[in-house]
Amino acid sequence: MPPQRMRHGMVPSWHSDAMTTAVARQRLAQYTGGSGQLPMYLEQEVLSWSPEKIILKTYDLFLVSARRGDEHRMRRILSELINALNFDYGELPQRLLRLYEYCQRCVAMRRYEDAATIIAGLRQAWAEAFHLE
Repeated sequence: MPPQRMRHGMVPSWHSDAMTTAVARQRLAQYTGGSGQLPMYLEQEVLSWSPEKIILKTYDLFLVSARRGDEHRMRRILSELINALNFDYGELPQRLLRLYEYCQRCVAMRRYEDAATIIAGLRQAWAEAFHLE
């Protein structure tokens, strides 16, 4: 079932407000490596993202990590996606949880391509539903 259209700036009902812009900025900084600090121009860009775009970029981070074989980062990203789910809104969060947990098992078994295929499908559906990139 496709997600309902949301007004700009609203967190989709099946994701909690844990994926706010401030949290996304912190998480992206953690994933950049090095000093853990985002360059100023990138920080400003991240601060302007909608909650929908934050989820999309989180999927992108997973896909890059899968291509690099960065198991630790893939596990962290999946944990963030799971923690962002809001289970007060029906069946969709439960389905996403099952997909994310399956991806965690794939990563644990070093089947990165299998996990990336699922996340890529979610990313595509997400981008289409919210008219992103």
